[in-house]
Amino acid sequence: MTKHQKRLSVPKSWPVERKTDVFTVKAGAGPHGEEGVPLVVLLRDVLGYVDSKKEARYALSEDSILVNGEPINDEQRPIGIFDIIAFPGREEFYRVFPDEGGRLALTEIDAESADSRLGKIAGKQQIPGGDTQLTLHDGTNVLIDEDDYSAKDSIVVDNDDKSIAAHFPYEEGALVTAVRGNHGGKIGEIAEIEVTQSSGSNIVTVETDDGAFETVEEYVVVIDENFTGDDE
Repeated sequence: MTKHQKRLSVPKSWPVERKTDVFTVKAGAGPHGEEGVPLVVLLRDVLGYVDSKKEARYALSEDSILVNGEPINDEQRPIGIFDIIAFPGREEFYRVFPDEGGRLALTEIDAESADSRLGKIAGKQQIPGGDTQLTLHDGTNVLIDEDDYSAKDSIVVDNDDKSIAAHFPYEEGALVTAVRGNHGGKIGEIAEIEVTQSSGSNIVTVETDDGAFETVEEYVVVIDENFTGDDE
């Protein structure tokens, strides 16, 4: 299989210029599926900390870069929405957050905020032994003791012990961000959830400071104001 990815065909969420070169790095296996952008792309094209895959491999071999609290040694490791990228030696910490149009961007945060990450619940199921397991938007799983969670809710997961630090239900009045579609990157409160009486997606009306917009509920994620990158 090819190790390269044509720039013109990368997902719209990838923060790369599409017409500067023909190819870019292909994401490896891991979380976020096809939407995940290789770590080296963020290090090289967004932050400018390395000039090549070779330099990225060296930096990663030093355990100087953490993703969601864990050292990463694969420069092609997929990075996606709400991941936390930490550079302890530089005392720099970033959250991956949707920019205008849904393009992935790095929002600088403080060290305390980098201790946990936000996850949208994509599914819930019982596993052998009777435990209940949540599957998050990036494909990772979290075991829960109390069954107070529903699909489309969001949780905050501690990067150290993987415990749930906070829970944000998906409901009218919740603060959300659009992560895809024409309104990607916009933040507002859910004004209405219109249930579609068919196999189609439910429609969500979101009120923002500049008005309101509608989108399908798959495109919105419940967040807390502390996870917008706004320090105010």
